[in-house]
Amino acid sequence: MTKFALGQLGDIEIKQLKIFKAVVECGGFSAAETELNISRPTISNHIAALEDRLNIKLCKRGRAGFSLTPEGKVVYDQTSQLLNRLEQFRSTINNLGESPAGKLRIALSDTFSTDARFRLPEIFRHFYQQAPDVELQVEVDHMKVMEKMVLNNQLDLAMIPYHRKFEGLNYIHLFTDENYVYCGKEHPLFNLPPGQITEKVINSYKLVHAGLKPHEEIYHQLAQMNLSASSYHYESRIAMLLSGCYISFLPAEVARPYVEQGLLKPVAQPIKHFRLGVAVISRKSAQPNRARDMFLHSIRMIHKDAENAPPY
Repeated sequence: MTKFALGQLGDIEIKQLKIFKAVVECGGFSAAETELNISRPTISNHIAALEDRLNIKLCKRGRAGFSLTPEGKVVYDQTSQLLNRLEQFRSTINNLGESPAGKLRIALSDTFSTDARFRLPEIFRHFYQQAPDVELQVEVDHMKVMEKMVLNNQLDLAMIPYHRKFEGLNYIHLFTDENYVYCGKEHPLFNLPPGQITEKVINSYKLVHAGLKPHEEIYHQLAQMNLSASSYHYESRIAMLLSGCYISFLPAEVARPYVEQGLLKPVAQPIKHFRLGVAVISRKSAQPNRARDMFLHSIRMIHKDAENAPPY
């Protein structure tokens, strides 16, 4: 019978666990070389040493490819939780003081980075002046992923379209988008006279939607439409519109540059439109985090009337 016994974890074991996690997430030793910037033999030696330390066979590697053993799956799950907690501990401690350091993890939806209404460069500048030692980690992601990661303490802040509200999150409303149906210049609706574009006509064409459970106002707009494709990110939706095969709702500001170039056109504006807010979310029950609070303060300083605005 195999005896599982693990004593104290030191820096060497933590390093080996990080390498093991990277190998699993990359799908094998070869793919992990680039991620870790170390050679395959070195990776193999680290994994072998970890297996000896734990007295467990973690993975199978060979001609059949890379795969985890049942025990390896458990170790991977526990490793992910351990490393996440270590990072949370480090970040929390570093961000308790008046002059915070460490990392601040932020995610935002696509197009927000360059949307002038968001004033993100001003927010970053204001925050940097208050907390220059904080390392910002900024990514672009899907709204559902961002909500989940904020709730699970994997993100400190996220900036999202305001489709719905969770009790576990705080919201700072920034601005509201007017959304209309757009088509590309190759689409049959592009040159159709406005008087001929009825609700029945617009509902007959294939629509790209966000793939989310919408709030009541958006649901009412989508209810009778031909939902034929889904894409959360605006950039991919625009590419589908430019194909001339689909129509889609877009925020007017996102579509504006393409409308000015004659590539996109809003259609059925009187009968198909809705308002959608943009908000910054953070977890209500999060641990004290000076850097996060300072970033929220920077947002409030740049958007002084943000929280008084309606969500839709």
